[in-house]
Amino acid sequence: MFRSVRFAKPNVVYLRAVVRYAKIYEGARDMKIEELNERIKECKKCRLSETRTNAICGEGNLDSKIMIIAQAPGENEDREGKMFVGPSGKVLDELLESAEVKRHKIYMTNLVKCVLPKCRKPKQDEIQVCSYYLNEEIKLINPKVLVPLGYYATSYILQKYGISLPSKAEFSSVYGRLFLAEDRKILPLPHPAVILYNPTLKQDLIKAYRKLSALLVNCKWYQVCPMKRFYEEGNLDKKWIELYCKGDWKSCVRYQMEERGEPHPDWMLPDGTMDENLHKLR
Repeated sequence: MFRSVRFAKPNVVYLRAVVRYAKIYEGARDMKIEELNERIKECKKCRLSETRTNAICGEGNLDSKIMIIAQAPGENEDREGKMFVGPSGKVLDELLESAEVKRHKIYMTNLVKCVLPKCRKPKQDEIQVCSYYLNEEIKLINPKVLVPLGYYATSYILQKYGISLPSKAEFSSVYGRLFLAEDRKILPLPHPAVILYNPTLKQDLIKAYRKLSALLVNCKWYQVCPMKRFYEEGNLDKKWIELYCKGDWKSCVRYQMEERGEPHPDWMLPDGTMDENLHKLR
């Protein structure tokens, strides 16, 4: 399901618009999460305030390493004023359970805070207005890992951090792939609602969501791994450590071979390729 991808050029116009709009709110940098939530509840900056019952604030562990970002609340969430309480929420709970991740230990929020009428797609100006709240949440929670769910949340987060988007035809290839951006990791995942419309994809989503548990702890072999030594000596790019040793270590070829008891050279990188420069340092 998850293929390598050739990225298209970033949507420069979109990025400029979002950045320009965010500057309007530069003064609100030191607010607390309670203050931000009050602003969200009272927000009337776009047409969605006219059709909602509740603007949905983020919820969960404020000290969480992981922040899950969905697209927008559904009708059940709008009615009850809580995150993921409808059919998608039940699927999410199942996916988190399969990943051995406790829902109360993570933080969850939405890109758009109000329900979208008739389950339509969010409009660009709605995203631009609401992205301010998401950006402030990211600053306040300061998670190590951002997990956008589905097309719109993933598109916004990748562009926010300057990562080029693939074409729509190849977009699914980013799901389950770990990205490194500034001081954060980004793990795009399919939205749980996908299973409601196509149950045959359930096993693919379970496999993808299980990457979450790996992101909560470092690889158990890290302390004795040659990659750690090479990095500390200044001979290995930090990306290898962050994306594998302290990231998706289950996909590390070195980890997989170690678990099988198979010998492998110290100069083999986490993706299985050989680095002759490291070999020369032996």
